[in-house]
Amino acid sequence: MTVDTSDLTPGKVKPPARRLYGRQRGHPLRPRQQRLMDETLPRLRLSEHAASDPLSAFAHRPEQLWLEVGFGGGEHVLAQIEAHPEVGYIASEVFENGLCSLLSRLVPEDEEATAPVPPLLRIWDEDARLLLEKLPEASLDRMFLMFPDPWPKARHAKRRFVHPGNLPLVARALKPGAQWRVASDDPTYQAWVTEVMTDQPFFVAGEPSMERPEGWPGTRYEAKALKAGRQPFYWTFIRKPN
Repeated sequence: MTVDTSDLTPGKVKPPARRLYGRQRGHPLRPRQQRLMDETLPRLRLSEHAASDPLSAFAHRPEQLWLEVGFGGGEHVLAQIEAHPEVGYIASEVFENGLCSLLSRLVPEDEEATAPVPPLLRIWDEDARLLLEKLPEASLDRMFLMFPDPWPKARHAKRRFVHPGNLPLVARALKPGAQWRVASDDPTYQAWVTEVMTDQPFFVAGEPSMERPEGWPGTRYEAKALKAGRQPFYWTFIRKPN
């Protein structure tokens, strides 16, 4: 599919907005969801204070630190922490339905306050950009942005996480040689990512893969895209040396 990017040129867009767009809450929470938010989330939440020394926030000091921005239903988080139990994993999501979806898979019903939680998982339930500002420089070994909201209208380009104004923030937090994995099934966002990442000084940006690479767990958004006949793109951007 050919996408017109004439209105999406990064140099023409406004700086990234300093507010969070979208809904943080959909329908009223059910009792189980409310208990997850009140009893389970505080046990896993990464505090602002701990963000300045994130490795100390876990039950024991992890070998690496990974961050997922906007984890949606949490399938990717769960698969990664199961496959990499030695990694400290920060899962970032602001929307309550997504938070509840992940939390409900971590603890049984009626054990929201007592069931064990993964020792090397922490949740950031604020804007991920605030976390990136607080993390120490070159502290992340890997970062994920899996099927983000595409904000498809050109006037909404400032709301996209992949944005020229956000790249310095992401690059600051990633170690040299660290991976930033990005996936999208939206043609407008795919064209936008290509445009933004082609001419920037922070990352080695190769061509996207048309098939999910080995070690990339699937998500419900990917499955929905494939069922609808949309072609996901999978990028691996490598942080350049400073």
